[in-house]
Amino acid sequence: MSERPREPGRGTRADRREGPGRSGAGSGRGGREQRRVPRPARPPRASAGRPRPPQGSGGGAVLRLANPRPRLRLVAVGLTLVMLVFTVRLLQVQAVDADVYAQKAAVNRYVKVPLAAERGAVTARDGSALASTVDAYDITADPYLFTPDQAKTRDAPEQAAKILAPLLDQDRAELAEKLSRKDTRYVLLARQQTPQTWRKIKKLKSRMAAKSSSAPKGKYPNVLAGVFQEKHAKRVYPNKELAANVLGFVNRAGKGGAGVEAMLDKKLAGEDGRVTYAQSGGRRVPTAGVHEQEPRPGSGVELTLDRDIQWSAQQAITDQVAASHADSGYVIVQDTRTGQLLSMAAAPGFDPNDLSGAKVKSFGNPAVQDAYEPGSTSKLMSMAAVLEEGKATPGTAVTVPNRLKRADRSFADDIDHPTWHLTLNGVLAKSSNIGTILATEQLGKTQSEANKVLHHYMSEFGIGRPTGLGFPGETRGLLPKPEKWNASQQYTIPFGQGLSLNAVQAASIYSTIANGGERIEPSLVRGTTGPDGRYSPADPPEKSRVVSEKTAKTLSRMLESVVADMEGTGTTAKIPGYRVAGKTGTANRVDPKTGRYHGYTASFAGFAPADKPRVTVYCAVQNPKKGSYFGSEVCGPVFKKVMKFSLKSLQVPPTGAKPARLPVYADHKSNG
Repeated sequence: MSERPREPGRGTRADRREGPGRSGAGSGRGGREQRRVPRPARPPRASAGRPRPPQGSGGGAVLRLANPRPRLRLVAVGLTLVMLVFTVRLLQVQAVDADVYAQKAAVNRYVKVPLAAERGAVTARDGSALASTVDAYDITADPYLFTPDQAKTRDAPEQAAKILAPLLDQDRAELAEKLSRKDTRYVLLARQQTPQTWRKIKKLKSRMAAKSSSAPKGKYPNVLAGVFQEKHAKRVYPNKELAANVLGFVNRAGKGGAGVEAMLDKKLAGEDGRVTYAQSGGRRVPTAGVHEQEPRPGSGVELTLDRDIQWSAQQAITDQVAASHADSGYVIVQDTRTGQLLSMAAAPGFDPNDLSGAKVKSFGNPAVQDAYEPGSTSKLMSMAAVLEEGKATPGTAVTVPNRLKRADRSFADDIDHPTWHLTLNGVLAKSSNIGTILATEQLGKTQSEANKVLHHYMSEFGIGRPTGLGFPGETRGLLPKPEKWNASQQYTIPFGQGLSLNAVQAASIYSTIANGGERIEPSLVRGTTGPDGRYSPADPPEKSRVVSEKTAKTLSRMLESVVADMEGTGTTAKIPGYRVAGKTGTANRVDPKTGRYHGYTASFAGFAPADKPRVTVYCAVQNPKKGSYFGSEVCGPVFKKVMKFSLKSLQVPPTGAKPARLPVYADHKSNG
């Protein structure tokens, strides 16, 4: 076998072992040179960056490993990005949003317990309480403490119910059932009990505990051990239904739900305080300290209402609404000199101490929320316009036919009559619709001009404008612009149909005349008493001149004829010893459900003493269904009763002057 040629410059392994200076002759066995077969030469290694030589067709494939450096670079970049995200987030938490997260931590660590502010009282003008806040207690129990193991007796729920039922005015069986529940450790036995009730329960509980501890175990079990209380503030109305429509009520959230309670909620409520303390694991940390912010009590509110007059008015209107089977009714009593409301009575009413049996629609104040067509009581505004514009005097003759055709309608008075020859005073005294139309037509050269003049005066009297009270849900009434009066309205508005108002607006018309033609905005709040005890009177009401003092005095004498003259419609309102000015009203009533005329609105408005006015009284009854529906018969007696009581209560003496006697008929006869 031939020897494979050596790689140039490279010896065999034996040669390398011998190296220089070694002799190959003496190394073999027996002195002979040992023959070695050379190994195949190794292929040269491929240097970095130099391609490997191609393999021969007969050789196998060579496994080559990829360079790991790109992968390492990707891993490094990924780790760098992750660390960068963590770094940015850390900077955001520790620096940028540090305050936000500190606040969140504080919210979780610190507990804030609100301290309810005491709600301010509402009083009448004499200081008597109309609404106040007292302590109340919810009586609760833990049924677990009434189990045989805990109470040491099998019938603990029954024994406790027997004791508690008369104190809480609850059904005995229902109480026992609540105390026997096994699915809860909290039951509410009774809401808002008086402090006296809780003191009785607490006293019994202490006695039973003392007796149980001194007696042998289980002999005298304390069956009230599981009864507790939760203290709350309770709004009470000591006069019950009195002025409820004015006062409103406070809901369970402690906010005013209606009336003055809602209108002046911010003043009455005050500002709640709070106690802040640290917690850990749901428990208070005693060493962390407590921060307490004292609540700021609400302000007390003094109303202009006179409690006695309010009571008189409310009794009178409640009785009349019931007697006439009416839907509702209201009485307004106003001080003519100041505009202050002495009474806002409404029926039906409700007891704000117990809303469970009241109808939702009775929660409001219909004296300012009901808009209705006033009828003949608004003729006073028409007469004021005619007199102030100088178009007539009380003695001006007015021929009143049985029927009057205008536009496409035929107008009539409430009674059938022959042609009357009345004075302007007689038109008002006999409440003639036709006479009023004829008088107001003189306000302008054309009907359009007359409409604008009449609209101006009605607006100045406050119709179609807010009363200024700011009562929740108050209506401003409806007085269409004169250019929008249709063919019918331009003749019906002068006698009180085709416009609408509320009871306070109606009373204000008469107070304006009683006050010499100057309108004083009605007011209900007399002043407030702050938490510091300082009393602040209410801002003075706005005043505006509507008609001259001369016109107002003339109208007062004309209104006296309505009551004092036997030909007048308001004789039922006479009060012995006093001169009374008044006006009846009977209007077709718009049914709020159908929008059509159905039923009537009966009313009476006036003031006394007529020659030195002090008190204005207005009464309206909606939809009387039993007996008469005329204002003189339904509301005249109510007016008389309330006015008589008010004059006596305010100690207003009779003036002693004789009533004015203005002619009713132009020819001084009873018939035309």
